[in-house]
Amino acid sequence: MCRDSKLVKHASGSDNRRMTDHNTPSPLCHLDELPLHGSKGFLHQGQALFAVRQGEQVFVYENNCPHRGVPLEWVPDQFLDSSGRLIQCATHGALFLPESGECVAGPCVGQSLRQLPCYISHDQLWLG
Repeated sequence: MCRDSKLVKHASGSDNRRMTDHNTPSPLCHLDELPLHGSKGFLHQGQALFAVRQGEQVFVYENNCPHRGVPLEWVPDQFLDSSGRLIQCATHGALFLPESGECVAGPCVGQSLRQLPCYISHDQLWLG
């Protein structure tokens, strides 16, 4: 989950910001571009990513199904099922929890999407 403009220390002592090649945090979008209960895809430094927002919580993942290795969406920016609550792979219908990326239904149960660290600062979503 993205943190609101504060750096969160992990148990290892490292922080949750992963820097780009230039050692600077990378903005993905302004929060206004991400619906309160929606999703948005990005091509960031050649990597396909997507963000899911569930109210005040935001999560960023690689756009790659762990079962087939294909992008999750058929339609741009539509990564959620019809309830708007679960991430869904459009290829085979696998369902993933937004909070953890864990697959809870479909052929890849028990596998997970790769979550990336992020944070929110100055009304922007940052990869870091």
